Amino acid sequence: MELSLARVDYLQVGVTAQKTMRLLPASGRAATQKVVVGDQDGVVTCFGMKKGEPVPVFKTLPGQKIARLELGGALNTPQEKIFVATGSEVRGFTKRGKQFLSFETNLTENIKAMHISGADLFLCASYIYNHYCDCKDKHYYLSGDKINDVLCLPVDKVNSITPVLACQDRLLRVLQGSDLLYEVEVPGPPTVLALNNGNGGDSGEEIVYGTSDGKLGLTQITGSAPVHKWEIGNEKKRGGILCIDSFDIVGDGVKELLIGRDDGVLEIYSFESVDEPVLRYDYALSESIGSVQGGCVGKDGYDEVLASTYSGWLTGLTTEPVHREGGSGEELKLSQEMQSKISSLRNELEHLQMKVLQEREKYQQSSQSSTAVSSVPAFSVNDKFTLNKDDASYSLILEVQTAIDNVLVQSDVPIDLLDVDKNSAVVSFSSCDSEPNSNFLLATYRCQANTTRLELKIRSIEGQYGTLQAYVTPRIQPKTCQVHQYQIKPLSLHQRTHSIDHDRPMNTLMLKGQFSFAEIHSWVVFCLPEVPEKTPAGDSVTFYFQNTFLGTQLESSYRKGEGCFKSDNISTISILKDVLSKEATKRKINLNISYDINEESVRHTLKLIHPKLEYQQLLAKKVHLIDALRELQVHEGNVDFLLPKYRSILEEADQLLEEYKKQPAHLERLYGMITDLFIDKFKFKGTNVKTKVPLLLEMLDGCEQDGLIAFFEAAA
Repeated sequence: MELSLARVDYLQVGVTAQKTMRLLPASGRAATQKVVVGDQDGVVTCFGMKKGEPVPVFKTLPGQKIARLELGGALNTPQEKIFVATGSEVRGFTKRGKQFLSFETNLTENIKAMHISGADLFLCASYIYNHYCDCKDKHYYLSGDKINDVLCLPVDKVNSITPVLACQDRLLRVLQGSDLLYEVEVPGPPTVLALNNGNGGDSGEEIVYGTSDGKLGLTQITGSAPVHKWEIGNEKKRGGILCIDSFDIVGDGVKELLIGRDDGVLEIYSFESVDEPVLRYDYALSESIGSVQGGCVGKDGYDEVLASTYSGWLTGLTTEPVHREGGSGEELKLSQEMQSKISSLRNELEHLQMKVLQEREKYQQSSQSSTAVSSVPAFSVNDKFTLNKDDASYSLILEVQTAIDNVLVQSDVPIDLLDVDKNSAVVSFSSCDSEPNSNFLLATYRCQANTTRLELKIRSIEGQYGTLQAYVTPRIQPKTCQVHQYQIKPLSLHQRTHSIDHDRPMNTLMLKGQFSFAEIHSWVVFCLPEVPEKTPAGDSVTFYFQNTFLGTQLESSYRKGEGCFKSDNISTISILKDVLSKEATKRKINLNISYDINEESVRHTLKLIHPKLEYQQLLAKKVHLIDALRELQVHEGNVDFLLPKYRSILEEADQLLEEYKKQPAHLERLYGMITDLFIDKFKFKGTNVKTKVPLLLEMLDGCEQDGLIAFFEAAA
């Protein structure tokens, strides 16, 4: 059966955060449900639908921004009490809007995640987890990395309190009291957790997770070890997952999985006789979806999927047919209903236009008076700067609560801007003089009329570090701009991983000196992405990394007064040596640096680079032939006389051009990496081989792997 859903926009509140909208339980079977939503103005709004119009039930006064909204109540009773986390406080409201709880926690940071189960309250700040029972502190845990979400398995099913933390370092941490029971590795940084089927499945132990790189999975949290059930990759390169719900929208008795993503795509997955869910339906909204719920909102008897978006729109996808079937009387009734709705909307629009004109005149008068005070209109920007493992590029996503006019991107390090399919903005580059202002990139993205979300892709060069700045100007008066800064780190293409291959030939860098554990940790944070800013608990720590571009690896172990870094790529060790000694010099700390270089690692790294080099050289050659072959085709009328390899280039011309366009400067990148490897190999031997670089570049074109290795070894 084909799923047919119609879009309905209900109303708009303020800017909303992730997981801040819920549907209250229905009063009767197939009856409509009330919607409750919290926004970043601190307002909790509850409304229901009557005759197709939203009718407010209650609305609280503004306050601190609401980070989470959950429903609670006694176990095995309707969960209709509303709890909101704001700052370090949790407030409770009845379904009528009466406040019955104001609980000021002992958290020094703002609450980021919350879960409620009966009298148990689970709260998380950035790194701290707290469990309260009847508002009394019960358990505490300090996480090794940032906590994105928290969940507890249903107590009535598993007969114990089992909290699960979704942490930024690609781990689910399962707790028992204040202790870590075990860790579960997941394929990306988990951003959201939900109980499978809304109740944890038959065992109550099944958890669905969504990751910031768009992957979805189900794992069973047993008492001793996790059991991975299924995992769905992100083949379509869609956005990260922000919210998950289970609801039977098809009406076949089996709940579907509802997914909301940060690129505005809403997906419905169904379980069709197989264990792994299948994508059944998707719909694209223009901004990120922070909360998704299945229920009955607009009309009795018609189920729908309700989503709340970043700018506060509450949008439903309903099963109610747009065109009702029936006699002419029914159609006449519908048209009269529609006409009255249209006329009321027209009146409202005229009223708003009048109000805007009056306010604009008032502003003009006040701005020209002698006592005028300049005021900058505030606007909210939701930004995300993340490394993509698949193509070794960074995604910069900027989302504004109002339409974007333009975004100026400036960088003081050399970076490449890559094409993004979803991006409809017009980009123009300004020439920049890199010497006096250290400007390597100046680009302006001019957006279309109603663009509120812009996605950019960049690729950096390892060893070159600095700052990327985005100047965001929305379409509001008076003109105003916000600047957002993002650090390009020295080893920017490295991503955290949980294990590495210890059999590879490794180069070692050893540091010794009068530095504290916190100081060397701050240097590692400066050098590498995805390292928690908070100094880890304990006396020492080991982190593993993988280079997303080449697949080389890095092991970083350090403690007070001592650091050890191992990598199968000499260039990685060289970058670390330069940056760490520079950081130590800034703090006037003497470092004793020693290194052990494995000659075999150069051969190993070249073997990793060469297939990529060969592929890119072949792609470049094919692309350069396309124009000449097309000219031949036009001139001769057919291409039967061509060799099969040339015919296949013509057949695949569009795909080849598309791929080449998506990867500008890819070949130059690889040439640069081989050159760096050559220079770094001999630098550690105390030899300067920069004069031999032109010879190396000359032989790279069409060079065999063995020939390249021989050149490296002969240059000694």
